[in-house]
Amino acid sequence: MNALSLKVAVNLVNGAIAAGRKISAAPLTVVVLDAGGHLVTLQREDGASLLRPQVAMGKAWGAIALGKGSRLLALDAQQRPAFFAALNGLGQSPIVPAPGGVLIRDEKGVVLGAIGISGDTSDIDEQCAISAIEEAGLTADAGVAA
Repeated sequence: MNALSLKVAVNLVNGAIAAGRKISAAPLTVVVLDAGGHLVTLQREDGASLLRPQVAMGKAWGAIALGKGSRLLALDAQQRPAFFAALNGLGQSPIVPAPGGVLIRDEKGVVLGAIGISGDTSDIDEQCAISAIEEAGLTADAGVAA
């Protein structure tokens, strides 16, 4: 697979939402970006709060922009807060360095895009993203083991 198609992206969103419902997560917002950081799809469950789309986008955008899952970005941000503050003025979207932004890799390890989820705790957001990616037969790269 060379590109992240709309069909695959929609399946990822559906898988993430299903994973959330299975564990009774709070209403989720799920964003899928392609390898260039372009929005492929975004869905917000009924009841998801106001800023969830922007937070989900920031998690996915950070993963794509810096080439690592947002769990690792959260650790980096603790070590280098000034660097992360500066980053948010550089890109097309703010970076949210919290778990829930997961790189999507193919069987060869090539980055196809990223999924960003916001709605529950960051750990649960990340869990739903990983579940959806693995269910689709792709490789999830959250940065470090959850």
